[in-house]
Amino acid sequence: MPYRVVLPVDYKAGKKLPVIYLLHGGGENFRSWTNDSDVAQYAAYGIILVMPEGDSSYYVNSARNPQDRYEDYILRDLIADVEKRFPAAATRDQRAIVGVSMGGFGAIVLALKHPEVFAFAAGLSPALDVPSRPFSIRRISQWRHHRSIFGDWNGGHQRENDPYELARARAADAASVPFIWFSCGDQEGLLPANVRFAQLFKERGFRFRFTKEHGGHSWNQWNPLLSGVIANALREMHATPAQLSSQISLH
Repeated sequence: MPYRVVLPVDYKAGKKLPVIYLLHGGGENFRSWTNDSDVAQYAAYGIILVMPEGDSSYYVNSARNPQDRYEDYILRDLIADVEKRFPAAATRDQRAIVGVSMGGFGAIVLALKHPEVFAFAAGLSPALDVPSRPFSIRRISQWRHHRSIFGDWNGGHQRENDPYELARARAADAASVPFIWFSCGDQEGLLPANVRFAQLFKERGFRFRFTKEHGGHSWNQWNPLLSGVIANALREMHATPAQLSSQISLH
């Protein structure tokens, strides 16, 4: 599986660096983050940016296609390969995961399912309601695709990968879950699902931040948010460079 890596230009040999994994959205690929956003510039703050290929997987293991095990790929194969080939720190407190749309769903679900792996997670316009979207004859191809990933309606595989169900299950140990930052535009159909998720997080005592932004489901909305996302990721990873406070705003 291909993935793209951005390293700091002035990397010093022998030093291990924090890593931020960036998950692309549906209809995009592992090149999209660097092609469509300004994210590459943030490697200059001493971090490694890793952008894996996720196809249309939602970054979970497929219920009906045994070969499509994207959750296992991210957690077992990708992280191990990155830490073998690049100067990547190999501890939880030096890893973060961020995604847009489908990737935002993946980042939040992976953080909830595997809180021992990441110190921070963020989703820009995360498609949080995908596993539980009701059947619609107008979107029958989408329904079939989602069912191939999440399995039978309201079945075990769906519940195991539903962020609302995962949040309820993790609530008893909310302190172990990484800080989760997510946002959604006021012109998006995903806004009600995100507001509902924020209310659930608030009720269950998770550490999180939710913001409602102005705009639609596009990089025009997401790109201006990256400085705040990166700054918060570095803060949670205890890796904030001294110059960050003056050059990237903490939100």
